Amino acid sequence: MADSSIPRVAVVTGASRGIGRAIAATLAAAGHAVVVGCAGSPGAAADVVQQITAGGGLAIAARADVADEQQVAALFDTATSTFGGLDVVVHSAGRLSLSTIADLDLDDLDALHRTNIRGTFVVAREAARRVRGGGAVVMLSTSVVGLQFPTYGAYAASKGAVEAMTLILARELRGRDVTVNAVAPGPTATELFLEGKDEATIDRLAEQPPLERLGTPADIAEVVSFLTGPGGRWVNGQVLRVNGGII
Repeated sequence: MADSSIPRVAVVTGASRGIGRAIAATLAAAGHAVVVGCAGSPGAAADVVQQITAGGGLAIAARADVADEQQVAALFDTATSTFGGLDVVVHSAGRLSLSTIADLDLDDLDALHRTNIRGTFVVAREAARRVRGGGAVVMLSTSVVGLQFPTYGAYAASKGAVEAMTLILARELRGRDVTVNAVAPGPTATELFLEGKDEATIDRLAEQPPLERLGTPADIAEVVSFLTGPGGRWVNGQVLRVNGGII
């Protein structure tokens, strides 16, 4: 029988702000020891750790460029050496570039795909090698894959790749008792999402779902918590569109 005094261990990439930060805090509140992964912003990552530990949770921060396989391996090494193993990987790190397809700078495309496609593949590969039985892997996609908003072409294309990798990894881990799913948020009120948008644009986006509001980071984090917890064990190989009902 597993020792219930030993917490499950989670690595959350992109956890220094926005949705990733909410996921790290929510998993910690659910009893996980959390590795707060970030590529930059060490001060912001330290703030997340302080928030978690002040509430009685376990957390450490670790830096890694998700597209660099050596740094990602070191991130996972930190999780196992500090907390004794690895049960949950949530890949929230990502890059966003908005432009029409006709006008997109290909250097921006390459940078976006390096983080969103190569980075996801590197994290997925390491997760496949390390997550213990009974564990879970959750990738972050976007509802724009289905909604096809103009100017999101490159971003949606990269997240379409994330969804394909997620569904294939779920099948490749047959027999391992590890679930693999993707969560695809709709418009969510993060600093990154709100940046550069006027009030009229924000109001228009908030009116799209039948629930008539933007999502919050907590809305997304609670779904991730479900998928990584005991209630989500029979959900596998799925993409959950978490967007308040936008069609």
